[in-house]
Amino acid sequence: MKKRSKKYVEALHKIDKTKAYTIQEAIKLVKETSITKFDGSVEIAMRLNLDTKKADQQLRGAIVLPKGTGKTNRVVVIAKGEAATKAKEAGADFVGDVDLLEKIEKDNWFEFDTMIATPDMMPLLGKLGRILGPKGLMPNPKTGTVTMDPAKAVEEAKAGRVEYRTDSFGNVHTVIGKVSFSDEDLKENLEAFVANIIKIRPSSVKGDYIKNISISATMGPGVKISLNSFDK
Repeated sequence: MKKRSKKYVEALHKIDKTKAYTIQEAIKLVKETSITKFDGSVEIAMRLNLDTKKADQQLRGAIVLPKGTGKTNRVVVIAKGEAATKAKEAGADFVGDVDLLEKIEKDNWFEFDTMIATPDMMPLLGKLGRILGPKGLMPNPKTGTVTMDPAKAVEEAKAGRVEYRTDSFGNVHTVIGKVSFSDEDLKENLEAFVANIIKIRPSSVKGDYIKNISISATMGPGVKISLNSFDK
């Protein structure tokens, strides 16, 4: 059994595990139970009624949170010509093609958080799949990171775009802000993410779609939110 820290145990005592809280109550509790000395992230986890063995129930995508994530996102763009120029103008931290791919492969260079690529560069990128894939950095059309308009993708990444995908149990989770965010900003981000997941409900899902929603601070305990808090 995993041994919990004294701070975690103290935080856990503030939460009634048998209760589902309102959004406002849950956000206040998450802030109170943040146990890190640094400004921790606030994460949302949703347990969905999905059969991930079915292709149409494997959710994957991205959303730009209305209030951002509070994190600095270092963006690299793999593109050539005009697309590369526009990406640089849009604020990409690194722009290149073969040179950057060689740097990743030979120098183990990963000083970035998001990779965006134009479709014509994907054959070259495919060779690095075994390196980029496990780190969650491989560009994908479903998340908008393989695009003919990398400049727009850069702007979205810088504005607070987060990716999500279902795990094998039908769970999705992502960051919705920082503990230092105002309650209202966290609420707005949380509601935007949940609304997006509701919007993309697969038509083949029968019965209740959402089983559970909880939020937590970095290394802190989860706080369950009442499903009645959302328009489903």
